[in-house]
Amino acid sequence: MTLPENRPFRFGINLVMPAPRRAWAEKSRKVEDLGFDVLGVPDHLGAPPPFPALVAAAEATERIRVSTFVLNAAFHNPVLLAREVAGTDLLTDGRLEVGLAAGSIRQGTGSDGVPFPSAGERVDRLEHTVKELRGLMVNPDHSPQPVRPGGPPLLVAGNGDRVLRLAAEHADIIGFTGIFAGRGEFPQLASPEELDDRVALVREQLGSRAAEVELNLLVQQVIVTDDPRGTAEEWARHPLAHFTPEQLLAAPAWLIGTEREIADRLLEYRERFGFSYIVVLEPWLEAFAPVVELLK
Repeated sequence: MTLPENRPFRFGINLVMPAPRRAWAEKSRKVEDLGFDVLGVPDHLGAPPPFPALVAAAEATERIRVSTFVLNAAFHNPVLLAREVAGTDLLTDGRLEVGLAAGSIRQGTGSDGVPFPSAGERVDRLEHTVKELRGLMVNPDHSPQPVRPGGPPLLVAGNGDRVLRLAAEHADIIGFTGIFAGRGEFPQLASPEELDDRVALVREQLGSRAAEVELNLLVQQVIVTDDPRGTAEEWARHPLAHFTPEQLLAAPAWLIGTEREIADRLLEYRERFGFSYIVVLEPWLEAFAPVVELLK
């Protein structure tokens, strides 16, 4: 059993910097004009507030979808979240996608009055939120009602076995971060072999749903250069660096090379892993746009 290799690419940008209304509208239109398919907003303190930011982005644009990429389940009461999801879906004319994760970053927890539970407790909360949200979206008595019966497409992101099994059972999109948190002081870049293992688990769990489910990769860095090796060596010499040049050049979540080389790597990832939905972070918006054009 294999995942489809010819699914068309979709490209998303995660906007992490807040802006006033007019500047936010201009930024949103730029994302659309550069050919991206999805505009996302994370759920971090210091970032734009997800739901109002997505409504404003949809108001300023015409075709792109908007996404919570991704909500930290620990921050949200599922019943109140269902109201926000369905209401935002209505206000964006059904262009909303909902991303959820267990949360692996301490930012916004602990010292800010939000507890930081154990990994198992966080996954429990994610599972409860996913099931409760799904149930409320199909409930004909829920108000407001989403545009699409069953609610907006759901993305569940993570790397652990429990999260990926949950995603395989319930999600329309499965998100892979390309990094592993909780392995020491610093997050670790996932190697291609480690992602092979994670995708294999998903393929096994999806069963008959394999053709329906989209696989997503969050890219952590985009560096357009004619000298990938030299660039990786320069990064590895940084005092705070904790990766070797070989790890940086091989890591799927780091894209280093010419625009054509990066495009070819993404074609390889679609064939090897099934990744057809690629998201990059706001700082790489303009650098990545020519790659989007090549692959569209």
